[in-house]
Amino acid sequence: MTASSRSAVVLAGGYSTRFGDEDKAVASLSGVPMIRRVADRLAAVTDRLVVNCRRDQRSSLANALDGYPSPVAFAFDPAPDRGPMAGIRTGLRAVEAESEYAFVVACDMPFVDPGLVAHLFDRAEGHDAAVPRIGDGWFQTTHAVYRASPMADACDDALERGESKIVAPLFDLDYVVVEEREVREFASLEAFENVNTREELREAENRLSS
Repeated sequence: MTASSRSAVVLAGGYSTRFGDEDKAVASLSGVPMIRRVADRLAAVTDRLVVNCRRDQRSSLANALDGYPSPVAFAFDPAPDRGPMAGIRTGLRAVEAESEYAFVVACDMPFVDPGLVAHLFDRAEGHDAAVPRIGDGWFQTTHAVYRASPMADACDDALERGESKIVAPLFDLDYVVVEEREVREFASLEAFENVNTREELREAENRLSS
């Protein structure tokens, strides 16, 4: 798989109800907007960034990503806040014409590891997805590489069936599981941690400063 075929989709369209009034995607994490921290970690292993968000977020997200070294585009959900499955679908539709594969990640995962991302791209080659599975068997569907068109189609089908579990589209695909032992060869499990609350933001800041 060539580097030119690698896109990133960052999911930022949720309302972040546990975080408070501020949009956590642009919340300052040690002086840097959280989404920018995520994006910067992807810059070396992807060549295009698509942000899935609501229209009212575009201005603040664009400011946070100003000067990013790769092209940045925004993909708006037709119906806001239908959940991460809809966000994945919308983001992948925005990249499928230019990239066969894309790495999908939530905007609140500031410790995403580029080495693991590159490995997931390699593992996905010839398949529809490469998805980590850690801990008690939980699929990390918002930290995975997908073949854009098949996964977007699977999300459409799952949404039409009324599925609510984000893992549902995966089972319609030819996917590779990257188990925890393999993950640990490329990154610590910190890569999967997300920031949902102000307390978790403070913990992340402490970790970055240590």
